[in-house]
Amino acid sequence: MRITVDAERCVGSGMCVLTAGEVFDQGEGDGKAIVLRPEPPAETRDSVREAVDLCPAAAIVLSVPGTPASRKSTP
Repeated sequence: MRITVDAERCVGSGMCVLTAGEVFDQGEGDGKAIVLRPEPPAETRDSVREAVDLCPAAAIVLSVPGTPASRKSTP
């Protein structure tokens, strides 16, 4: 699993930080999401998927090897 954030789409709501603070942070100046761990450990993957789903701007891109990148988790 690999995570990226589209800074142009990010609105700085902070849902990712509240949901998966060990993986995301927010920039001090603009409040936009920063990925701390682009390849999160297995124990954080559920919270990362939840953060992807909760992002109001669909700015978090989740890539899993062998599958197309997505902005929202698939059920």
